[in-house]
Amino acid sequence: MRKETQKLLVFSLLGLVSVNLAAQQKAKKDTVKGIDEVVVTALGIKRQDKSLGYSTQTIKSEEILKTQNNNWAQSLEGKVAGLKVQTAGAGPLGTSRITLRGDVSMNMGNNGALIVVDGVPLSDRKTGTGTSAYGAGSGGDLPIDYGDSFNSINPEDIESVTVLKGPSASALYGSRGSRGAIMITTKSGKTKKGKIQITLNSYTSFDSVLKWPDYQYEYGQGTMQKDKGGNYYYSYGASADGVNTGSTSSAFGPKFDGQYYFQYDPSVEGQSKERQLWRPYKNNIKDFWQTGTTYSNSLSLEHSNETTAFRSSLSYLKNEWMMPNTGFNRLNAAVSVDHKMSSKLRVGTKLNFSQTKSDNLPATGYNNQSISYFMIFQNPNVDLAWYRPIWKSGQEQVDQIHPFSSYIDNPYVIAYENLNSTDKKIITGNINVNYQFAKNFDVAFKSGLEWSNEFRTQRRPWSSANYLKGYYREQYIRYLDLNNDILFTYKNKFGDFGVTASAGGNIRYYEQSMSDYRAIGLNKAGVYQLTNAIALDNKLPKPNDNQVNSMYALANFSYKDLVFVDVTARNDWSSTLPKHNRSYFYPSVSSSFILSDIFKMKSDQFNFWKLRLSWSKVGNDTYNYMLDKYYENSSFTGSVESPLLYPNPDLKPEMITNIEGGMDFTILKNRLSYNITAYQNNSNNQTIVIPVLYEVGYNKRIINAGEIRNRGIEMTLNAYPVKNKNFSWNVSANWSMNRNKILSLPEEFHGEPYTIGSVGGVVYYNAVVGGSLGDMYGYGLMYSPDGQVIYGSDGLTAKPTEMKKIGNAYPKWRAGLQNEFKYKNITLSFSFDGQYKGIAYSQSHHKMSEQGKLEHTLWGRDNPNGLIVGQGVVQNPDGSFSPNTKGVPVPTYYGDYYRRANVETNSFDTSFIKLRDARISYSFPKSIVDPLKVTDITLALFGRNLWMWTKFPLFDPEAATLDDSTITPGIEMGQLPSSRTVGIQLNVKF
Repeated sequence: MRKETQKLLVFSLLGLVSVNLAAQQKAKKDTVKGIDEVVVTALGIKRQDKSLGYSTQTIKSEEILKTQNNNWAQSLEGKVAGLKVQTAGAGPLGTSRITLRGDVSMNMGNNGALIVVDGVPLSDRKTGTGTSAYGAGSGGDLPIDYGDSFNSINPEDIESVTVLKGPSASALYGSRGSRGAIMITTKSGKTKKGKIQITLNSYTSFDSVLKWPDYQYEYGQGTMQKDKGGNYYYSYGASADGVNTGSTSSAFGPKFDGQYYFQYDPSVEGQSKERQLWRPYKNNIKDFWQTGTTYSNSLSLEHSNETTAFRSSLSYLKNEWMMPNTGFNRLNAAVSVDHKMSSKLRVGTKLNFSQTKSDNLPATGYNNQSISYFMIFQNPNVDLAWYRPIWKSGQEQVDQIHPFSSYIDNPYVIAYENLNSTDKKIITGNINVNYQFAKNFDVAFKSGLEWSNEFRTQRRPWSSANYLKGYYREQYIRYLDLNNDILFTYKNKFGDFGVTASAGGNIRYYEQSMSDYRAIGLNKAGVYQLTNAIALDNKLPKPNDNQVNSMYALANFSYKDLVFVDVTARNDWSSTLPKHNRSYFYPSVSSSFILSDIFKMKSDQFNFWKLRLSWSKVGNDTYNYMLDKYYENSSFTGSVESPLLYPNPDLKPEMITNIEGGMDFTILKNRLSYNITAYQNNSNNQTIVIPVLYEVGYNKRIINAGEIRNRGIEMTLNAYPVKNKNFSWNVSANWSMNRNKILSLPEEFHGEPYTIGSVGGVVYYNAVVGGSLGDMYGYGLMYSPDGQVIYGSDGLTAKPTEMKKIGNAYPKWRAGLQNEFKYKNITLSFSFDGQYKGIAYSQSHHKMSEQGKLEHTLWGRDNPNGLIVGQGVVQNPDGSFSPNTKGVPVPTYYGDYYRRANVETNSFDTSFIKLRDARISYSFPKSIVDPLKVTDITLALFGRNLWMWTKFPLFDPEAATLDDSTITPGIEMGQLPSSRTVGIQLNVKF
């Protein structure tokens, strides 16, 4: 073959891989040639995909930037088999709970994947407000989503994201890699032909509420009271028509039928002087919400030559969220330098700075002071404008307008006075040095840093529901995470055999501190200073640090590029474990067999066949300060509190054993590729907190016990149905399922369930031998042998004495589908994803059903005497059953059937399909670009969450609750609306 007949073709497939091929000129232009992907694995080591014995998936920056989002992690949703990005629907920052292959730990906050940026692991610590999602009437505050380190990364700086799905892939990261890893590689300034390249990326997007509950606007406030004439009526305060009916939060009042009643008059802040038209205000909830806007501008400069690569970037984002007076600003700056100092020495550094500032972030949860609470309690006959003055006449900052209940904060007080601010600075970076001693031997040293400093405040004015004299809080949160790695590597080839052997070590040190100052009550209204406190509650920082020292080794063997075998070993010494259990060792082995080469099966129609097998054992340490008794700082200066947790000086490391196998295929001249993976994870020696009798001076203790098994299947498919000079169609799909089983629990439970967590005191995540993580328990309905609902003699549902399993929070399977069409300079792409089954409990549905706010509660209101006879049976004294005939008032029926404790009637299937994102872009031709002295101009329209199908009745089936700092899937507890996003993007390269 003559060299002059060859060309270098670079194809980009799915935005997932970059491939260099040598192809003959006579090759057909509608084929995609052989692929040999290079991916980033643990410790930042680059490997050929065909040599890996475990499953990985890589997303390129183009995919991440297709549709812009406040939290770029959500762009991964539906694109990676086995990956779930779960948010709590708690505001614009959208902190994510990212899991791979399901939950492996009974600690719900300990299942997230490890996040690694340029080889440096990020801390997964999140600091909440210390309050739970269910807080109505508790006198406490609310959870607030302040974001995390992950969503502060500038997506413009990302080059690729590689997902290491299982412990076998991420074993070298030790404890933190036991749940898989997300490997983020940032851009390093490698430009073509040594030219300076400047890139400007600018976009504007608009957010609106994706889905509303089915509010009813046929009946107004009341509980079906009748006047002296026996007619339903309404009266705000006592009037000539009858006693006051305007203090209830229920909407079982009169039908809107043109009648007139004494109602609230905002001009007098009380009862109207004349009867007014009884009418609905159909936008009295929706109109509170606005169109959210996000503006972002990013500028980068990069340059490289034979010895040096340089890149710097600056980005600014301004967000005004859908809730008035909420949003944030974010500034990102980054610099990357890589310099070859000599033929043997290379030095590089990357530094990223992020500052997120907000005057107000929304609070979430079911609490008197949350906007979710207001939306639940707002009545159909109430005009939103009545609240807008905020303060009663002459009582500014002293007494708010809340005409119908002092128990519910005015929505504009929530938006403009209940402020939650933050100023968070994050610095991440690394310095890496690589020295080549000889042709086959080198050493690499890397020192990585993650540093965060955050200042938060929370303000609550006088007359707020839970703080009649106001409240002010300041939090100072700091953390530092240092990682130092050294790795010696030897590479050589001995005939048909190739060997790469590495050995090294890591020292990781982490520390965190928080100072917390609270003014409980304010002497002077509207003055938010600690010096204005009626009572001051100070909590000074307590020690919170740990260190893990590690040694590790890995060896890669290959034979004729047909068979590859990897062996790894790591030993950790963790400060969180006792000396006699502090050291724990774990190995892994993986293998890859290129069967298409081994059996010489390659042809134009059958291109590649690979078999993958792996086994690993990964250790995991425990929480800080579990070994000895440590006193807590008290709110009283100079005093301490005795801990309630009984320490365990004999804690052992948790161990996760993984076995995985899979196959990869490509056929039809590589136009179609498919892979399938099956895996099993066994996690034992779980760190479990169990209750103890108060008589011993504690209420809980920590032990090692329990075993959990995860089994699953993952499949991905990629195809080019059409590919020619002017037009191409690329489609990819993925499907995954995970089955979780609890194999054993602590003997102390004697076969009884172990409650992993609960929300609101009604939904319990109980672990039962033979059951699964995510099993939700609560009270429900009782049924006759033929499946009919049992009612009591009072006409209300029979009440069980024991809880039962209602369902599981996790779906049976998930799937995603992406399409991309290219015609000349136009590119159209869109993706769907969804899930089948899984349930979620909805607190909002319970309360709005109880109060008659939803359309399904219209049934029965026109019945004779306003009574409903529940559809079901009653049990007779002889044990037989007969139809229920007892009627009960409509409000009583709905209040009982959908009562808060009835988890069954307020839990719903969370199956859904979403048009997750869509984009159409146009790249201007050279005839326009060249005269402007630029290399590329691309204009795009994009959208996210544009359409959704689901039977879930509330805002979003991907429901979860932010409980302090823990995201708990499967429970809607005052969730904020999800957004539909549309936007326009301009990208210019000079």
